[in-house]
Amino acid sequence: MAMVKMTTQRRKALEKMPFRQNLTRCSRKEWATRLALAAIVGMICLYGVTFSLAQVLVKSDPLLAQRLAPYDGRILAAYATSLAGEGANSKQRTQADRVAKHALRQDPTAVAAVATLGMNADIRGDATSARRYFGYAQKLSRRDLRVQLFMIESSVQRGDIPATIHQYDITLRVFPRLGDLLYPVLASAINDPEIRRALIKTLSGKPIWGEDFVNFIAAKGVDPRSTAALFLGLARAGFAVPDGARATMVNALIRTGETDTAWAYYTTIHPSSDRRRSRDPRFSANLTTPSQLDWTQIIDGSGVTSNIQNGVFDFSAPSSVGGPLLQQFQLLPPGTYRLTGHSSEIEQTGSIGAYWVLTCLGGRELGRVDVPNSAISNGHFSGKLTVPKGCPVQLLVLVARPSNTVEGLSGQFDKIQLAPEPL
Repeated sequence: MAMVKMTTQRRKALEKMPFRQNLTRCSRKEWATRLALAAIVGMICLYGVTFSLAQVLVKSDPLLAQRLAPYDGRILAAYATSLAGEGANSKQRTQADRVAKHALRQDPTAVAAVATLGMNADIRGDATSARRYFGYAQKLSRRDLRVQLFMIESSVQRGDIPATIHQYDITLRVFPRLGDLLYPVLASAINDPEIRRALIKTLSGKPIWGEDFVNFIAAKGVDPRSTAALFLGLARAGFAVPDGARATMVNALIRTGETDTAWAYYTTIHPSSDRRRSRDPRFSANLTTPSQLDWTQIIDGSGVTSNIQNGVFDFSAPSSVGGPLLQQFQLLPPGTYRLTGHSSEIEQTGSIGAYWVLTCLGGRELGRVDVPNSAISNGHFSGKLTVPKGCPVQLLVLVARPSNTVEGLSGQFDKIQLAPEPL
């Protein structure tokens, strides 16, 4: 009992002892342990701060970044890349090689370091080493632009067409924004049948850039005949060429005078078409993007409205406003033809309000067929037109004359057919 009392008294005495005196009772071993732990924590914090800062600075100041984190292979690789810039001299490229190799010893997957070695080898004319380095870099990653552009160029120089198209495919899948740069180059090469075959094979796999490229080449391809051949090959390979691209292709062939090719391509889209007849007489095609060989509405902002829907062409022109409403390019052989049609709801007081006219491409008029009021002959009308020699492309147009009535001119057509005159 006395012992317990004494121990309690001692504890209370120690509690009353100043804090400094309490600390002095800690052993040297305890102090060493505490200091070591504090040092480790400090080092971890310092490492974390410097590494985070290096990651932030690596793009803007790779030299400072590698000083902050010289142990990180990817940061060293970025520094090596900065040393081997476009204006680098031989001394700087040698230093870049040294840094890049050191980076690879720290991190064998540092793609930028391998790409830097490859680029420097290529600049020195060492094609073998360059291909080896860039080939290894591409195996590591396909997200280094220098690697992809080199692989394209290397394949082109070797004349390896399948490899070239394959490298284009890889690059455009990873860097779709490069379409503006690579599409024109690729489009300019499709007049080569072997390149077309390789491109068709690649596009038939439906890569993410395929439809975008097809739309580009339809609108901006330098050779419409080669583009048409590409589209035909794509159709056979099961690639669905967008309607807009097909229409643009037909229009481009007509514009460049390739009318026979335009018709041949058009008939692959509409197999039942007859060159001696106008197309879609019942307005039933419902095309989102018509070509010039289809019915196309003419909108000029004058207040005229028109619409093709449910097998009917409906139009309305305000008072005193006229002009072309609807048209379709024709590729009729020379001969005599008859235009037949059926209208409804056309009630024009006085002179004839609308007419169909056939002209040669360029403006020479070949004849007109007036449209009477729909009450006459139950809306049926017809007229004869003649196509002479030397007029390979014609234009069939519906024109509204300006009306002097308050209600203007309006009505509908549910049939228009231009066909050879019966014998």
